[in-house]
Amino acid sequence: MTTASDELLRLDNQVCFALHATSRAFDAMYRPLLRDLDLTYPQYLAMLALWEHGTLTVKELGLVLRLDSGTLSPLLKRLEAAGLVRRERSARDERSVIVTLTAQGEALKRKAAAVPRRVLDATGLGPQELVELRRSLERLTAALDAAGSAD
Repeated sequence: MTTASDELLRLDNQVCFALHATSRAFDAMYRPLLRDLDLTYPQYLAMLALWEHGTLTVKELGLVLRLDSGTLSPLLKRLEAAGLVRRERSARDERSVIVTLTAQGEALKRKAAAVPRRVLDATGLGPQELVELRRSLERLTAALDAAGSAD
């Protein structure tokens, strides 16, 4: 006899698992596309943020990407070693590190332009479905953030 409690504990009833499985499918989709750019997925996200916002401090970039400095610093170090970004201490506040795209990093943007279209096409979802999904995920993230900060 299956109880309501048993149903709640079924893996296929877990929203978190559905999101986890989707995230892994996205990773698999992005991997070959980003190989051509010589970027990992987290590096690609950092580049997207920099292409969109221009110069950012490490702290600002961490907030945009929802990454802590322990994760972000090695990622930026690899991007800098690849010649895509430059990190410099702020002249106004030496505690702050500014991240700027190099000419090579800016040039990579043109090559990366095809990636989002290929991923969107692979989803099989229409434009309105994607807008609604993103809105739902943003609401879910905000609710979970609020619940987590209430502790």
